[in-house]
Formats: sequence, structure tokens, C-alpha cells
Amino acid sequence: MTKAPKKILFICTGNSIRSQMAEGFMKVLGGEDWIAQSAGVISSSVHPLAIQAMEEMGIDISHQSSKSLDMLLREEFDVVITLCDHAAKTCPTFLGQTQRLHWPLEDPAGATGTTEERLKVFRKVRDQLKKKIEEFLRAA
Repeated sequence: MTKAPKKILFICTGNSIRSQMAEGFMKVLGGEDWIAQSAGVISSSVHPLAIQAMEEMGIDISHQSSKSLDMLLREEFDVVITLCDHAAKTCPTFLGQTQRLHWPLEDPAGATGTTEERLKVFRKVRDQLKKKIEEFLRAA
């Protein structure tokens, strides 16, 4: 008998960088065992440098869209992971037996300098997310 995939939600403030990258990684690394989604306290758009940083890893998140948390409030998730303190403070309670985790990561949106200097910050956060997701999957 095949078990149903677990549902996981990644949340950050704008659903433009960290949560989008996490969703992309989980869709690839979690395989058929996980259904990954992401949302933000507010919705915006997927940041072009997040798309570029993930493309460097062979993961295409250009088709993903930014969603507001309000759109998902009636859904049940097995795991909800907040990726910034603002999201953790404002995250609502979800239906069902939801495991909540908090992985506070730097917001690359504030990076300054040349495109390459900013991309370096996006890559750092991307690599941190990949490591955390791999650790999470090993323990799950």
C-alpha cells in the first residue's frame, strides 16, 4: 500500500525569495513523498535573482507564483516552516496536526552592490536552505 504524500508549507514575508527557493528544493529533493507549497504574509513576485540562483542548481522556479498566506488558511499541512521572524510572529494556526518549525534565514532582498555581489547573498541563502531541507528529509 502506498502512503499519501505529506504536505509542507514554507512561509516568509513576501513569498519572493526564501520560501520560493525552499518550495523548489522540496519539490526536487522530497520527490513523491512530499507536496510542497510556499506563501507569504503578503504576496509579491518571485525575485529574478532567486530564479537565477536556483537555475544554477538545475532547479527551475520561474513558473512558481507568489501567494498570500490568506489563500491557504483552510488547507491542512503536515509541516509548516517559517523562514523569517516576521512570518513566525504572524503565522496563523492551521487545521489539523501541523508540526511547526522555524528556520530564520537572512533576507537576500536587502543585499546591495553589483548584481554579482547581490547574487552572492542569494547563493548563500540558497545553500543554507538546501542543507536544512536535506537534514529535514533525513530526519523525517
